Amino acid sequence: MVDFQIQERGFFRKLDWNFVVPILCLQLVGIINLYSATHGLGAVTTDRLFISQVFWLFKGWIVFIAVTLIDYQFFIRMAYVIYGLNLIALVAVMFVGKVALGAQRWLDFGIFSYQPSESMKLAVIIILAKVLSNKSFPDGMGLKELAGPLLLVIGVPFFITAEQPDLGTAMMIFVIGSSVLFFVKIRRAILVALTVFLLFGATGAWFFGLRDYQKHRIYTFLDPNRDPRGKGYNSIQSKIAVGSGQVTGKGFRKGTQSQLEFLPERHTDFIFSVLSEEFGFLGSAFTISLFGFLYLSMIRIANHARDKAGALLTVGIAASLFWHMFININMVIGLLPIVGIPLPLLSYGGSNMLTTMAALGLVSSVSYRKYLF
Repeated sequence: MVDFQIQERGFFRKLDWNFVVPILCLQLVGIINLYSATHGLGAVTTDRLFISQVFWLFKGWIVFIAVTLIDYQFFIRMAYVIYGLNLIALVAVMFVGKVALGAQRWLDFGIFSYQPSESMKLAVIIILAKVLSNKSFPDGMGLKELAGPLLLVIGVPFFITAEQPDLGTAMMIFVIGSSVLFFVKIRRAILVALTVFLLFGATGAWFFGLRDYQKHRIYTFLDPNRDPRGKGYNSIQSKIAVGSGQVTGKGFRKGTQSQLEFLPERHTDFIFSVLSEEFGFLGSAFTISLFGFLYLSMIRIANHARDKAGALLTVGIAASLFWHMFININMVIGLLPIVGIPLPLLSYGGSNMLTTMAALGLVSSVSYRKYLF
């Protein structure tokens, strides 16, 4: 008992509280906001969604603590296994995946559904950290060095996920992986060539790759009023909710767009719209500031990591959280097309919460290990 108490005190002493506190604050904002967002859905549904999210939060912290206590080098050593298992799960979705809302993205295990594309984002970061930490690129990465990470590690899950179809998550896999590559450094000439290639690739994707509903998202992004009761409805209602909050908001559970059920998917993709409507600009700015503190803490952890693998792991996870937040918030205020990207630590969802907490646990493990040397 004495030894356990000493270990317990040692654990909490070594834990990076400048990193943990913003996570707790964001989850508190999220759970309060979720309760309000689900209030208009009816008592039974509200209880189910709210209690379910509390349950996922509890499990998320168990995962966070467990991952913190495990040396992150264990996950680096297991990178190929982790990536391979996620890739197998991603392929399995194509054959036995659960279909919902017109997309085949989940594996149904009866008591819960698992979305492999969510954990694939983390798997890509882990394997890139392993591959790139063993090499040095003083002049930047060239085509030969980029071929494996870009085409195989990032490209394969990107195309499989895009075929589900889940273009939003596929783009996140690409952006997150590319962020890690940019951090390592890419030669300027290669960057110019890749930019030109992506421009031509985007043009080709528009004519031959994108499905009709995906093109409609672009059209409605440019002009939501062309289909105000159809494809443009979500964007219009979201912007009304955000704008109507003004400076101080309408108050907790007093948002008309959410409480009267005008705002769709308000507990997942549009959770920030509910926050902006009820707590206004001040509440939104406060939440974004919490994200800012979290990112600064992660940059500090990367800077003090004991090795290159730990730094790359932390940078990749920080990039993942940043791009999720950036795309989701700009999506709900009308600056980006609407895609199915949740807001980390705030949106409802078990797979996303567990993956996010596991990723943050890895960052915590990097910080925790600096006390061992």
